[in-house]
Amino acid sequence: MTRRDGEALVLMSQREAEGRARLLEFAAQLITVTLDDNGSLAERMSKAFPWMLALSPADRDTCAQNLVDAARASFSTDQPHLAIAELTSWKETATAIAAGLGRTDLEWLDGDDVVERP
Repeated sequence: MTRRDGEALVLMSQREAEGRARLLEFAAQLITVTLDDNGSLAERMSKAFPWMLALSPADRDTCAQNLVDAARASFSTDQPHLAIAELTSWKETATAIAAGLGRTDLEWLDGDDVVERP
């Protein structure tokens, strides 16, 4: 559609607009992380995303790299959902760990064990 001033008008859904806004917010946080030169990538990202502190040090490293990779994929393909899904997944994992989920010792059943129906 062309407006009177000759500039093209683009319409998008509310979901698309929110996805782009969230991706831009995420990009701003990543830029802040890259400008900081103190510590590893995971340490710098933990400052921008304090929920990462609930993860183990090894998981923080993995999370940091996964988030950067997902952001690069999102930016290069114009698909905001890639980065936002990765961010949401890691944040929910950290939240579950902080809530104590995953600390319970699991009792594994042998292949021969039968579990009665409740």
